[in-house]
Amino acid sequence: MPRPTGARLPPNHLGEGTRPVELTDRTAFVTGGSGDIGAAICIALARAGCDVIVGYTGNREGAESTSAAVQSAGRRAAMVQLDQSDPAQCDEAAARAAAAFGRLDFLVNNAAWNIGIPFPQLDDLTIDIWDRIYDTNVRGPFALSRAAAKEMRKTGAGRIVNIASVAGLSPGGSSIAYATSKAALIHLTRCLAVALAPEITVNCVAPGLVENTRMALRLPPAVAEGARQRAILKRASSAEDIAAQTVMFCQADSITGQTLVVDGGIFFH
Repeated sequence: MPRPTGARLPPNHLGEGTRPVELTDRTAFVTGGSGDIGAAICIALARAGCDVIVGYTGNREGAESTSAAVQSAGRRAAMVQLDQSDPAQCDEAAARAAAAFGRLDFLVNNAAWNIGIPFPQLDDLTIDIWDRIYDTNVRGPFALSRAAAKEMRKTGAGRIVNIASVAGLSPGGSSIAYATSKAALIHLTRCLAVALAPEITVNCVAPGLVENTRMALRLPPAVAEGARQRAILKRASSAEDIAAQTVMFCQADSITGQTLVVDGGIFFH
């Protein structure tokens, strides 16, 4: 039976009906927190009031830098190292993230693995490369979301935000495996939104070219400029743009299963 218009949500929701969720003293776990976009997300969440667990794989120095920035924003920081292609490590990482500050409210699945292989070079896209991309970019977020949801339900609610790519919306990107893994992550977002409702919302941000990131700086200048010129705003996005939309999804109380494109106005879906 449909909920009557104006009815209040059950008290176990983070928000109160249509009111934005208050992020102060909530705890967020951000994978890939040592990278450009991950660091921006961690800092934005800290500025919004969250304590942050910085997830990283091998770049400890980057994770330490992000943690210092979180602390400079006045919030607590912890670090959790994991290889998210390993489901057992995902389970352990979610438990450690929840234990760091006594709760887990938000999970941001930002970490991914990629290698550039032009689409026509099918023989270069080996099964080992395919499996590594899918294990990291799809199975990892699923395993982390499943484990984090158990922790979130202990406090009655939570938010999961997946960071995908416009490569998941149209044939393009650095490889077929990467593009299809991001398409899978977008649909995983929808499926998890159904599975984890009503206590937990699951949404997705799909960036295009993100200026001043290591990935963008590796592109030939003509390719980057072409992306800017195709955008109706004539500019690409920034890591701060991605972070701001991630915070918005954590604050929103009535949005789930959605993918927000942040690319300056190239892809419309």
